[in-house]
Amino acid sequence: MTRVTRRTLFIGGVALAAVGAGSPTLSDPFTLGVASGDPTSDGVVLWTRLAPAPLAEDGLGGMPSRPVAVSWEIALDERFRLVVRRGTAWARPESGHSVHVDVSGLLPGREYFYRFNAEGHLSRVGRTRTAPGPWALGGGLTMAFASCSQFEHGYFTAYRRMAEDQPDLVLHLGDYQYEYKKDTYVVPGGNPRDHEGPETETLANYRQRHAQYKTDQDLQEAHAVAPWSVVWDDHEIDNNWADEIPEKPEIPQPNFMARRAAAFQAYYENMPLRRGPVGPDMQLYRRVQWGRLATFHMLDTRQYRDDQACGDGLKTCPERLNPTRSITGSEQEKWLLDGFRRSCARWDVLGQQVFFSQVDLLPGAGERNNMDAWDGYAANRDRIVAGFPHVRNAVVLTGDVHAAWGADIKAKWDDPSSRTLGTELVSTSITSGGDGSEERPETPALLRENPHVKYFNNRRGYVRTKFSPHEVRADFRGLDYVSKPGAPVTTKASFVIEDRRPGLNRV
Repeated sequence: MTRVTRRTLFIGGVALAAVGAGSPTLSDPFTLGVASGDPTSDGVVLWTRLAPAPLAEDGLGGMPSRPVAVSWEIALDERFRLVVRRGTAWARPESGHSVHVDVSGLLPGREYFYRFNAEGHLSRVGRTRTAPGPWALGGGLTMAFASCSQFEHGYFTAYRRMAEDQPDLVLHLGDYQYEYKKDTYVVPGGNPRDHEGPETETLANYRQRHAQYKTDQDLQEAHAVAPWSVVWDDHEIDNNWADEIPEKPEIPQPNFMARRAAAFQAYYENMPLRRGPVGPDMQLYRRVQWGRLATFHMLDTRQYRDDQACGDGLKTCPERLNPTRSITGSEQEKWLLDGFRRSCARWDVLGQQVFFSQVDLLPGAGERNNMDAWDGYAANRDRIVAGFPHVRNAVVLTGDVHAAWGADIKAKWDDPSSRTLGTELVSTSITSGGDGSEERPETPALLRENPHVKYFNNRRGYVRTKFSPHEVRADFRGLDYVSKPGAPVTTKASFVIEDRRPGLNRV
């Protein structure tokens, strides 16, 4: 018998025919696709959200104001002849008719397939996998990570190319969706697509915006091919927000905490997460363990941070060095450093949002830094770097800045000859900023000013990594345009990080 290939199944968008499905009472409710996330050695979260009219202004997706039963099954094969778990969950209106199924009792390090059935409709099929057993080291891991997908700035072709790479795991490091209304954030030459609805402030607004993004077929392919682990940055709520402070505190926003609660609620409803929000609070930082090969410390650098120093922006700002300033908050910092001390992993990886390494943006005398990044919270960063010697290999993954970067993390930022303690890989955006370019006019001078920075590229795309016990290979994958669909992807540059030898080696 000819086996259905993953490419046929996922890239072609094939869904298996329903067997014994009843007569539909709704139009197709699976317009937002399916997803899985946060794998463990014996389980994974399965997700979907019912929305026959996904862009409805009330954010309810065209669903009735009643719970709907959703059956699910997970199997060892694409045709569901070897079903290993099945059950029923309830999609409730108070949760945006989303479903989060925390499946357990699976075998470690295995590929699985899953699907949902509701109101006589069958969803597409998703592929997922469990993490290896707690002490497993071999086998390798292909992990892709991405950030910054502004729907209006271009087509999500990079997500489809990521799906074609068939990773085992995907990390999304923030700015999954953007809050702006149409014609607010415009790239040169104009936006190829537009947002529906106003700037997102209410639960209905955020639900509608997430639904618009989820209807994108390229994004659906990436979700269906592998489990994701996600963390937010700023645009899931409000640009450059800091804890309880909105972007522009001088413009009164008395209901910001209500806005934050709505954004957190919608984020949970639309992501394959185990833990939901509690009003305006939601613990998102957590660990994803990939056997003994890798531990992914997923951070939240927004919810607990101090306000940006010196009024935010790119500044010369002595206040950024204040030792009391924190981007993680004290509890998350302690959690992270304790995790370093207890780690038995070959690779300890920080999945986080904003530029970690110091970058001097003023060539020549003086210094200018980004107050929204770790440069604005230098002492907090130094304490994290001081914990790197407790782990075998420290790697920082970053999003936010709409360009690809690679950097060596130094013991002393002002001394290029000082010891390299870790490595930072920065993904460019999926679309944010438009088509981009190979470099910017200021790139050569900036690289001379920052010799620990080894790579820069200004195209759109993602990073594909391959973990083994001996090395991590990072391929910076780029597209030459996103202003129209269908761009091919190429590897712009590749680097290797060797076991016990931090730093980037170009290959």
